[in-house]
Amino acid sequence: MPSNTIKIRAKAAGGEITVKSLISHAMDTGLVKDKKTDKIIPAHYIQEVTCEHNGKVVMTAYWGRAVSKNPYLAFKIKNGKAGDSLKISWVDNKGEKDSNQVVVS
Repeated sequence: MPSNTIKIRAKAAGGEITVKSLISHAMDTGLVKDKKTDKIIPAHYIQEVTCEHNGKVVMTAYWGRAVSKNPYLAFKIKNGKAGDSLKISWVDNKGEKDSNQVVVS
């Protein structure tokens, strides 16, 4: 299982949390050939990203092959404040997964 693939910044202001996240993942489409071997690189991409705010799921994104390598994800959550817990998780098409949790500043 991968570890430390998710970087998160979460800041509270005006009753909402701004979340910025960078996920390290190859996001291979399964449509590209390896230049050295001339064989197709198998598909390997994130299928689902979930965000939990204080243990409650507030966002789920379903991704596919078209998302770029090392995807950046940004969104806002209403009714949040500094000190809240925020967790982002992902699962890919090979069953690999990772998550990271931060305290909102």
